[in-house]
Amino acid sequence: MADPNLATDPLETIVAALRAGRLSAAAIAGWAIANHEARGEALLAYKTFDADRLRDEARLADAARAAHNDLGPLQGIPVSIKDLFGVAGYPTFAGCPRELPDKWRGEGPVVRSLRRQLAAISGKTHTVQFAYGGLGANPHWGAPRNPWDASAHRSPGGSSSGAGVSLGEGSALLAIGSDTAGSVRIPASMTGNAGIRPTAGRWSTGGIVPLSPPLDTAGVLARSVADMTIGFGAIDPGIEEDAVAWMRRLAGADLADFRVGLCDWYFEDCDPGIAEGVESALDELARAGLRVSPATMPQFEPATEIFLQGGLHVGHFARFITGEMSDYRADLDPAVAIRIEKMEALSASEHLQRVHRLGELTREAHGAFGGLHALVGPTLPLTPPVMAELGNADDQLRLNMRLVRNTNTASLLGMCAVTLPVALDGAGMPVGLHIVARGGDEETALALALACERALGRACDRIGLPPMCRG
Repeated sequence: MADPNLATDPLETIVAALRAGRLSAAAIAGWAIANHEARGEALLAYKTFDADRLRDEARLADAARAAHNDLGPLQGIPVSIKDLFGVAGYPTFAGCPRELPDKWRGEGPVVRSLRRQLAAISGKTHTVQFAYGGLGANPHWGAPRNPWDASAHRSPGGSSSGAGVSLGEGSALLAIGSDTAGSVRIPASMTGNAGIRPTAGRWSTGGIVPLSPPLDTAGVLARSVADMTIGFGAIDPGIEEDAVAWMRRLAGADLADFRVGLCDWYFEDCDPGIAEGVESALDELARAGLRVSPATMPQFEPATEIFLQGGLHVGHFARFITGEMSDYRADLDPAVAIRIEKMEALSASEHLQRVHRLGELTREAHGAFGGLHALVGPTLPLTPPVMAELGNADDQLRLNMRLVRNTNTASLLGMCAVTLPVALDGAGMPVGLHIVARGGDEETALALALACERALGRACDRIGLPPMCRG
């Protein structure tokens, strides 16, 4: 049997080769390091990359396997982690110009789940400062470069700005990010990867620098839905079976098993090629058996109005940045600091009113699904912008509000969501299909996404590889 092609083969194939002894974690680490050495300077995915530590962790995974210890499918798999998570042996900057206090080096349950399986940590990827923004900009450390445009430095998405880039670079086979208003789904969509936002509260946020605790969640980015599902299953504390077997079971669902609502809200104000790319993909899926019908979600508009006023973020972040992290306030990115004025003007009673109203809207929205398994549409309405054209802090804030229009509603209304790449837009940049399900219905969202991927093809086959990462 031929050795796996690490650049394009599914994670399932790579894991099988590791378990069969036909491939070593050390060899994968060597491949990842070589890719980083070749592409890392141009792409800037990582705040901290430690090749020696990656090699050591790969050797440990190999040694455990040689002793007949199979600790899980992620054993020896290189995983990048957003620099918002505590990871032993690595500093945490959270996008700031100086390291955060030592307490933020502590590992939480998500990272510990990777450690228990002896996953090999490739490094810590760049983030927007304190995860507050979706464009990927960071004046302190620079923005990672979207590898889909070889001629212009375009946004990689944020706030998990280096996560998707690390996958394209070939230095990681899975990436861990966090999602408050879209910070996993945005970079996944912009870089041609799959990504999942679990329902807030399903995974612990311990060991993660907070933005808005009721909305924050860790999430997974991967090169395909199948890879992402294995990563999700390997981390999720409620899934006891082997994650590869769990993925295969979910993949047994047929497209005809699902009924989805095509939500007009997601198609409004899209840049050229985005709506068209998603509509074409949905037409293909309908011909393959997916039941698609028009749908509305009237709760999206009032939820977005609350978001445009600062949502829950402003109150929670104000408490954090003026309290525990007050020493870091003077160092804030202007695009983050611009929100301070709104934070200080927000009364406690107004914050509580927003919490109450969003609770009402969440209950109504979940009831409005009816017989639908999910809502579908474009993940994002705009093409990744050229970073040099973002303008000042006010311009960035306005663009950011438009960027998160389609993703923030799932977050505010307690839903889970998946994005998968389905097309290239008018600028040749990736387009994501957004699958939004009720809170707690991750298995449904993943099974549907797997069925869609099986019908449409994996990203590497459907849209190809990023121009800056070929060869």
